[in-house]
Amino acid sequence: MPEGSYEMKDETKKDIKPALDTRIGKDDPFTFGQRYLDNEEDVFNHNAWDHVEWGEEQIEQAKGMIAQQYTHPVGEFEKNLYNSNPAKYWDMFYKHNKENFFKDRKWLQIEFPTLYEVTSENYNQQVAVLEVGCGAGNTFFPILNQNKNPKLKLFGCDYSKVAVDLVRSNEKFEENSGKGIAFSSVWDLSNPEGILPDDLEPNSVDIIILIFVFSALHPNQWESAVQNLSKVLKPGGKILFRDYGRYDLAQVRFKKGRLLDDNFYIRGDGTRVYFFTEEELREIFCNKGLFKEGKIGTDRRLLVNRKKQLKMYRNWLQAVFEKP
Repeated sequence: MPEGSYEMKDETKKDIKPALDTRIGKDDPFTFGQRYLDNEEDVFNHNAWDHVEWGEEQIEQAKGMIAQQYTHPVGEFEKNLYNSNPAKYWDMFYKHNKENFFKDRKWLQIEFPTLYEVTSENYNQQVAVLEVGCGAGNTFFPILNQNKNPKLKLFGCDYSKVAVDLVRSNEKFEENSGKGIAFSSVWDLSNPEGILPDDLEPNSVDIIILIFVFSALHPNQWESAVQNLSKVLKPGGKILFRDYGRYDLAQVRFKKGRLLDDNFYIRGDGTRVYFFTEEELREIFCNKGLFKEGKIGTDRRLLVNRKKQLKMYRNWLQAVFEKP
């Protein structure tokens, strides 16, 4: 790992041992940008590079950074506090950020073209799209704004009531909900009772958007979440997935007092985040036959601070899962 990429401190280790995985995946079969670093001397000529290969030295240093986190994990009292009411912290997050958190995810059109094919006037077929974890509408409103398919129905749901209220108060939502096109509701993706979002019946959705959502769940919630996704999705329907990958810069930068469990952390604002591998995603979504793998890819990107001559490695996972 180049000097300056990560900051390490020597701390006395406790008995907790980290569970680490060196399988960081491959770039195929998604696009993931077209800027390749062919000559290391050019690294500081741009702010970012795509399809960056990881060497053993980088992996070992990332593992060393994570091992340090196990010396000071979150205490049991705080762990129970954060895990008992995660909605509280997401409500606080959206109260503080509100619309300022909104970002138009233009990369979705490149990586998930199916999502935008169904909004064209030529498609002209009945289709239901559900964004789980819609937040302030980062994906919801760009789809709604460009939609020309009069038979599209767009549903958004979020664990946070504050986030849902932000979406509902948007004038674009009010305009389209009156036409029966846009719907938004509070929904716990991982609820064990199998309750579905408002206005949705079992096997009624064609496409589910799951962008940086699954990582907020505790690992013991994954099974019920996948079952609920399968329940609401039509046979042949698809999940469009993107989330954090193992050894991402955000993971290795966590300091003491942030580790909840293996690869699972609490941020400074009280929200939780998990960092996945490709094999974990296959196990979670495909192991019990609820979904089959369409494609899974790892997006590795090198970001650089040209002024400080720093290199920062990002790692995201992207996937398409299909319901048989």
